[in-house]
Amino acid sequence: MSLLNLLASRSSRMKASEIRELLKLLDQPDIISFAGGIPDPALFPADAIRDAYADVLGGAEAGAALQYQVSEGYLPLRRWLAGQMGKLGIACDEANIFITSGSQQALDYLGKLFLSPGDTALVTWPTYLGALQAFNAYEPRYDRLRPEGGNMTPDAYRAAAATPSTFSKESGRVKFAYLVPDFANPTGNTLDRKQREAVLDLAGELDIAVIEDAAYRALRYDGEGVPPILALDCIRSGGIDKARTLYCGSFSKILSPGMRVGWVCAPRHVIEKLVLMKQASDLHSPSVNQMVMHRVAESVFDGQVEKLIGAYRERRDGLLGALEANMPKGVTWSHPEGGMFVWMTLPEGADATELLARSVKEARVAFVPGNAFYADGTGRNTLRLSFTLADRRAVSEGIPRLAALLKG
Repeated sequence: MSLLNLLASRSSRMKASEIRELLKLLDQPDIISFAGGIPDPALFPADAIRDAYADVLGGAEAGAALQYQVSEGYLPLRRWLAGQMGKLGIACDEANIFITSGSQQALDYLGKLFLSPGDTALVTWPTYLGALQAFNAYEPRYDRLRPEGGNMTPDAYRAAAATPSTFSKESGRVKFAYLVPDFANPTGNTLDRKQREAVLDLAGELDIAVIEDAAYRALRYDGEGVPPILALDCIRSGGIDKARTLYCGSFSKILSPGMRVGWVCAPRHVIEKLVLMKQASDLHSPSVNQMVMHRVAESVFDGQVEKLIGAYRERRDGLLGALEANMPKGVTWSHPEGGMFVWMTLPEGADATELLARSVKEARVAFVPGNAFYADGTGRNTLRLSFTLADRRAVSEGIPRLAALLKG
């Protein structure tokens, strides 16, 4: 007997992450990998984290650390985060902060909160693969968000949302726009203030939410910072509790991905709904991890950001220099001001998935094919390179090998 015929319809849209599968290649010592969008473990503040665990578990807080926690999250951590949001121009307090098990859980919860089958999520083309995976379970359709401008009017978006499509046989309405405005995964691109304002204009005309994924915001290497969309929204709306933007943050890229601590900063009425979802899901994120993260963030966060910026800027520059020196004519790539990724576009007709198979076999170099980041599976002539683990040897050996395949 097979249980597969009993599965919910949403299960057909659950697919393995190409990136998670590619991470298995990291166990092969001869593979030069530009695939995983992961921070360098050698740069984790391991000593500070170890000492914080010892302090928490060896003192008066041990009982609380090992006990159930309120679903909203550890209060001192939420207060610290509210202070950090204030530095970004977002006046709020702990009631506007909700702790999640990584920002990926936040995306899952927000998809669950807003999407009914057939509703439309506006996403960039390409967009973060993990967001598509989170939203897919709630059976939406996708439409293209163009922050740089396009010919889709609010009425056109509404009409498309009400028409069954290849994404969904159900009709619905547009519910939110999702985007990574700073050093986007996968492109590395950053939206300027005008583009952020345009997203808010569209969201206002459609009366939808905006999900701002700020996972990479702290990792700026060049240029001037741009206010978060939520900060611009607060100016327009008169305060966070009147805003339509939901800000998703994470400690994963700065302090530790393994501790799985993220957060949502949003109007209180949204936080209240997320708390109910948390209670029904996993009750709360691990108490001890939240308490340790609070101690570590208070003591080393700013210094850790400075250390990462110095290390990753050098690696980004090394990768861009190697691409410039080796790639054949017709191949182009992004020049990110921060983050973790460079986005490469091959000549029309090229297939990055086929190239990956050859690259792993012949050159022992891995990357992520770009079609995984497109809601409709297009973009087959694109690929993503991550530079956070790309030391000088990896770049000096790996990029010439990849270029040789493209030239051949």
